[in-house]
Amino acid sequence: MTTAFAPNARATGVQQGGHAASGQGPTVNVNDTERWLSLAAGSAAALIGLSRGSLGGLCLAAAGGALVYRGLTGHCDFYKALGINTAPERGPATSVPAYRGVRVEQAVTVNRPAGELFRLWRDFTNLPRVMRHIEKVENVGPNRTRWTARAAGIPVTWEAEVHNEKEPSLIAWRSLPGSVVDTAGSVHFRPSPDGRGTEVRVVLKYDPPGGKVGANLAWLAGQDPETQIAEDLRRFKEAVESGQGAGTSGQLAGAR
Repeated sequence: MTTAFAPNARATGVQQGGHAASGQGPTVNVNDTERWLSLAAGSAAALIGLSRGSLGGLCLAAAGGALVYRGLTGHCDFYKALGINTAPERGPATSVPAYRGVRVEQAVTVNRPAGELFRLWRDFTNLPRVMRHIEKVENVGPNRTRWTARAAGIPVTWEAEVHNEKEPSLIAWRSLPGSVVDTAGSVHFRPSPDGRGTEVRVVLKYDPPGGKVGANLAWLAGQDPETQIAEDLRRFKEAVESGQGAGTSGQLAGAR
């Protein structure tokens, strides 16, 4: 998710200053370089361990999985026990600086009015039906949702908060302190040039662990966010145009 399609990825329960709220998820306490190294080393160890097919190999694979988890979530229990935090502090409204990150842009034309598409998208609980990497979205407050996805087979949870919207044309988001992946993006709904439906355009910028090197690693693992978003938009189009979109319930039914 890479959880790239989800707005405003924020590690669940992480508040400014890196303290986790009661009952919430792990604090990000590992910096980008360490996360990238953990991903690379953990992936290699897991592959080598699984290829051996022995007890020692399974132990090596388990250790590799722990490193992959450390890289994906940015959380280290050993650091927590020692009171160590190498992650940089973030401001109260973090987004991706202009000189960093990876930009992704994809669009699709859907034969439905902009208002209908805006309402479907704005109810984020609809989106797991067309986003295969997203398992669940829950409403947790005004303009805020909690997302659960799987990255490399590991569950990752974060919160999302919309910071700007203009019905029926714009929904925009940005990441907050403690992000698993710092991200900022928007989805735009505009009449198509030929007047047949609405152009749905997603613009996303994100800064994965290890920067562009980390993004290349995700691509090698088959998680290219540009392809992922294009496929999600295609499923969104198919679901809406096939009659599985907004009815009286305003839900995307059966799109998965």
